[in-house]
Amino acid sequence: MFERSYIEGLKKRIEEPRRFIQVVLGPRQVGKTMMITQLLQKITVGYLYESADAISNANNTWLQQIWESARLKMKAASSMEFLLVVDEIQKIENWSELVKQQWDKDTYENINIKVVLLGSSRLLIQKGLTESLAGRFETFYMGHWSYPEMRAAFDWNVDQYIYFGGYPGSAALIGDVDRWKNYVKDSLIETVISKDILMLTRVLKPALLKRLFELGSLYSGQILSYTKLIGELQDAGNTTTLSHYLDLLSESGLLTGLEKYAGNVIRKRSSSPKFQVYNNALFSAMDHIKYADVVVNPAKWGRLVESSIGTHLINNALTERFNVYYWREGNQEVDFVLEKNGRTIALEIKSGRGYMPVGMKLFDQKFHPDKLLLVGIGGLPVEDFLNINPVELF
Repeated sequence: MFERSYIEGLKKRIEEPRRFIQVVLGPRQVGKTMMITQLLQKITVGYLYESADAISNANNTWLQQIWESARLKMKAASSMEFLLVVDEIQKIENWSELVKQQWDKDTYENINIKVVLLGSSRLLIQKGLTESLAGRFETFYMGHWSYPEMRAAFDWNVDQYIYFGGYPGSAALIGDVDRWKNYVKDSLIETVISKDILMLTRVLKPALLKRLFELGSLYSGQILSYTKLIGELQDAGNTTTLSHYLDLLSESGLLTGLEKYAGNVIRKRSSSPKFQVYNNALFSAMDHIKYADVVVNPAKWGRLVESSIGTHLINNALTERFNVYYWREGNQEVDFVLEKNGRTIALEIKSGRGYMPVGMKLFDQKFHPDKLLLVGIGGLPVEDFLNINPVELF
């Protein structure tokens, strides 16, 4: 059974003295539950694992009951410490208030129960953390699977990763592309939108949100103004609504909109986001073109390559705490701009002919970045870039 590297980091935290609630965040289908299952097999302390996803109408009473069960199990075993793990915590209404109450009770009574909470909606989890649990938690983000992980677990080559992305649950289906696309659409995309967004967040126009995701996925790696986007969507409302829906999609690990880099100027939300999926499977599943056809189509393949580089950047950005932007002035563009601790890196992707580095030259003259990096033909090979953690560039 393949183990993601995250497991050792979380194990180390759990083995430390009781200090913080560990909150594991990440999109659906990235292996959070599997990691916890593997982790529980490695520890020597007693534990209780429960999932709110398996309980209909999970509520405060249910959470109180399992917490009390953890205390009883610990007492019955005469243990010095115990671990309580609750999966899909965001499904419980007002979960953060009760977690605070129970955690503080254990702290006051010197009961050494360590707690791990898992959730698939970053938006709802963060809201609960900031409202009630300030100073009591650490977050532990698990992103989508990287190319090295998919290669190690499923023996994929880089072209397969660029097209099929990084959902391990879909790996067995890539021999039948239509079946694979249906699985990604029905079991991944629809589940996230229906269960993690529409059921848990107030959305006035669900059809618009779904259409925004479809269009944004097809435009992954491209800049599209909200004004033009409204023209593509029927009953689009206003740019504020679209921006809010894009935030919801981003917090659920589906689709984000990169902002334009502005240097030291105070940044405002860009009127023209650069769409970027979090997993290239979302791009390929929404597009009609098949794997055998896209690898021989330079224009299409170039877009997939750039989008794949983008997924690699934004997933690592969440764990390594750096910012990802794009830059454009007139017709000149830099594909990605990375920023961390005052250091800036300009990144250009070259996947075909006709590359003219005018955008990079203008960006260099205007912002004087610490590094200018070309990925693809004539620069660092795409496969090599996908094999490194981008934070190493700083």
